[in-house]
Amino acid sequence: MTQLSLFLTRMRGLLKKEILQIGRDPSSIALAIVLPIVLLFLFGYGVSLDAENVPLAVVLEDDSPQARELAARFSASRYFTTSRIRSLALAEELLSKRRVEGILHLQDDFASRLLSRNQAGVQLILNGVDANRARLITGYARGTLQKWSRIQQAQGRSVSALAVTLEERIWFNKAATSRNFLVPGLITLIMTLIGTLLTSLVIAREWERGTMESMLVTPLRRLDILLGKVLPYFALGMLGMLLSVLVGITLFQVPFRGSISALILLGSVFMLASLGFGLLLSAAIRIQFVAAQASIMAGFLPALFLSGLLFDLESTPRFIQILSHIVPAKYFVTISQTLFMSGDIWPVLLPNALALLLMAVVFISLAYKKISKRIDKE
Repeated sequence: MTQLSLFLTRMRGLLKKEILQIGRDPSSIALAIVLPIVLLFLFGYGVSLDAENVPLAVVLEDDSPQARELAARFSASRYFTTSRIRSLALAEELLSKRRVEGILHLQDDFASRLLSRNQAGVQLILNGVDANRARLITGYARGTLQKWSRIQQAQGRSVSALAVTLEERIWFNKAATSRNFLVPGLITLIMTLIGTLLTSLVIAREWERGTMESMLVTPLRRLDILLGKVLPYFALGMLGMLLSVLVGITLFQVPFRGSISALILLGSVFMLASLGFGLLLSAAIRIQFVAAQASIMAGFLPALFLSGLLFDLESTPRFIQILSHIVPAKYFVTISQTLFMSGDIWPVLLPNALALLLMAVVFISLAYKKISKRIDKE
């Protein structure tokens, strides 16, 4: 038999073993298929970076038509759920108890200042525990004031202080919906979980169950073991990615403006980087529990917090920004969000793809060196 036929024979046997192992292990199937669906539902329906139906206390010390119209404009907004409060002290008490998130306070001279000076202040008091949410609410309140100003002008009332209006145009995510931002990033998180966590157990499991010794006496080489461990989980990870993309597009109506071929190609590179990192952990740590914990600490958590999925890395300290460059998920979050929101923008995709390719080569090479054909650790 030729070397190629011997290689294919070894691979066929090893792949059959791994596929049977995956079939006998329901947790692998659940992690690759069930968990992506659960996470997509959780983030798609339960997690939102938008501020809607914000409970707002409205205190009108001035009962003029202008004040009532402004309060009605806030009540009509989908971003606010207003309640009329008799006094500022009572509203502040509700705010301190977190029954409302903000107070809209119109003082008793609101109408007179507006008519005499064409300018009147409106006090907005917010709960600033969550600074990002407070900024969002401030923006929504400013937009509501601008709408009220335009209505006043259309009715022939001079409101010179608010005469200049802001015309906004949002690219890529026209509806400014956080779901369109979260779901592509979540696909990165799912692929990291599948690639890193599952492969961090494969070699450690062989050592714990005592089957590694049986494999060592076979003609299998380190390359055979590496490919036999990577290929089945690569297919499982890509299946999880495609399933997540399908759910995101059909169920959550997230736009996909790129090409599916670019997604598969770049997703494959990221999957190899994740699998290589997980396999490196599994080869270096021969205890499943420790390997799983290491994959969560070194793989999943950095992908969650240092990838730009939940917040903009540009607003973090410089040290965190530098540290994020060694996290593979950071690059694929940019790739997936670009493919979904913008399309095949290769000046953005290519540098991130090259960084992932470099990481994949490094991790797989290190894993190859750590896979031992000896019972004692190298």
